[in-house]
Amino acid sequence: MHTDTSMICSVLLVLLWCLATGINLSSCLNHKGPDLKEAAKSLAKGHQDHPVLEFPKSVGLRRRKREWAIPPISYPENERGTFPKKINVQIKSSLSKENPLWFGITGEGADQPPKNLFTVDKNSGWLYVTMPLDREKKDKYQLQAHAVARDGSVKEQPMDIEINVIDQNDNNPVFTQDTFLGSVPEASNKGFEIMTVTATDADDPNTDNADIRYTILSQIPALPYPNMFTINSVSGAILVEAEGLDREKYPEYTLELQVADLQGKGLTGKGKAIITVTDSNDYAPQFEKISYNVSAPENKMGAVVVKMPVTDGDEPQSPAWAAQFRIINGNSGGFFNISTGPNKQEGIITTVKPLDFERNSKYILLVIAENEVQFAKPLTTSTATVTVNVIDVNEAPVFDPEKKTISISENQEVGSELTVYTANDPDTAKSQKVTYRVGSDPAGWLNVDKETGVIRVKSYMDRESHVVKDGRYEALILAMDNDPVPATGTGTLVIELQDVNDNPPVIEERSFKLCNKQSAPVLLSVTDKDGPGFTSPYNADLVGDGQKNWTVRMNSSRTGIILELKTPLEQGEYNVVMRVYDSGGLFQDNSVQASVCDCTGDEVKCARIGEAGFGLCAILGIIRTILTLLLMVLVLLLLTRKKPLSVDSRTTEETAGQDYQEHH
Repeated sequence: MHTDTSMICSVLLVLLWCLATGINLSSCLNHKGPDLKEAAKSLAKGHQDHPVLEFPKSVGLRRRKREWAIPPISYPENERGTFPKKINVQIKSSLSKENPLWFGITGEGADQPPKNLFTVDKNSGWLYVTMPLDREKKDKYQLQAHAVARDGSVKEQPMDIEINVIDQNDNNPVFTQDTFLGSVPEASNKGFEIMTVTATDADDPNTDNADIRYTILSQIPALPYPNMFTINSVSGAILVEAEGLDREKYPEYTLELQVADLQGKGLTGKGKAIITVTDSNDYAPQFEKISYNVSAPENKMGAVVVKMPVTDGDEPQSPAWAAQFRIINGNSGGFFNISTGPNKQEGIITTVKPLDFERNSKYILLVIAENEVQFAKPLTTSTATVTVNVIDVNEAPVFDPEKKTISISENQEVGSELTVYTANDPDTAKSQKVTYRVGSDPAGWLNVDKETGVIRVKSYMDRESHVVKDGRYEALILAMDNDPVPATGTGTLVIELQDVNDNPPVIEERSFKLCNKQSAPVLLSVTDKDGPGFTSPYNADLVGDGQKNWTVRMNSSRTGIILELKTPLEQGEYNVVMRVYDSGGLFQDNSVQASVCDCTGDEVKCARIGEAGFGLCAILGIIRTILTLLLMVLVLLLLTRKKPLSVDSRTTEETAGQDYQEHH
């Protein structure tokens, strides 16, 4: 019980000491028990008149007792009066009983910047401040106290001292912006948060000196109500307080704001907020006319039927102002489309399918106007009625079918009837006559009866003609009405030509070369312009003298002729005639030029024409001629040796005389 009473007394003594020094009570109470006891002992020694900071008991550099924490010293900022001013805190040491001591301080504000802000009387240990403190510049200082014997024999271990600057309400709160900008949709309900304004206070945030509150001082314009907005005093959030915002009447509000510390009762600062009222879709677009009576031509896609302007009270060029349109009735066939014009304030109806006067001469459309965005509140939409009268136009006769196909054989007689191809006039309300003519007939094979549309053969048709593609021949037939502005319809006649066997087979190669000895067979290819069934397999026979020197047979597919030399021929040009038959028995004689060269095997080499004429037979003939001449010379020599010379002379003279006489 005695121990508890002592502890309570010690705590009370420490609290009294803290109050005397201006130290925060929570800091005192946060000290541990042994520290409180030490402080209590210090107070019990008779130091109740002012705080004393005593060094822990020690001898020289060796400490006998555990050091206790020195509570911070608090000193207010902005002190006035004569400086230096005593802080009312004294440093003491138990060593002073044995030796005179000198006291000193080091650290922030002593021998470190800001230097000489704090000083100590070296003899008494009293602390002084030399000028006013400013918490907003520096809120605490860390110092060390020193005690040294004047003769230098002993000294205390340095003691830490913390000086806290006590805040004064010397700073007005300041808005973080000169002007805050925000916006609010005009259709906003009460409680809609527009924006949040903020302010700061340089004073201690842990005190009421920086505890700020917000208020609205004024609203310009003060319409339709003076308190259209409110502000959360703690958070600074600006909210809609009353309904009735109207951008078209009051597009902008200016609020004068105030912020005050001490929970709204202290120093103040002023600010401004500008709130722009943005457009909400609170106006529905309205048609300038509620009914239209227009005309549209038939058979024309993309024709503009009508343009329907609207007005809108919302902000121009905004989504709430931009109109869009729908046809909600009368367009079951999907013949019309409505789009928004470039100015966003006009509906344009166009045709997307050809209209047909004969089927429907009038359409009644119901059109509604809306906006690109939804209405901010329920609004009455605007509608308009459009009566579209279809204009009857002279339409071209229509062939039925548009593309007609017939199948005939290609060997039709000239003048024979192929088909009847007619067109109907869709203008049933008019009485018009339709006539026909050929529009496009690449080969000139057709005639069409002007009145009846009967198509006949004009000239012989040929399935193998270059104008026939895949056995099909196309011609355009025209049908014209007799309207003052005539209209012409087009029909396509497709003639599928059935093949007949009217083209004999042909050997493609017209000439070839080969050696006259040990030559390889020659393969000749056969073609036929006719279609399947009248072409291969082919047969071939030799005609004329070629049968003596050549042999012919078909290849395995019977699409080619194998021609082979039967007996060696002298070098020269030979005409080989072959009669070739197709599978239908149609034949044709084909003549092929064969160049026979004096050579052997497959490597064909032909001598030039001069060399070719001086052959073996010629050489033998020359030899025979030479031998004959030599024989005649020998005979003459023999005859000359048997007769006397005189006789020969006489005979010669007689002969000469006779010749002379005969001459004269």
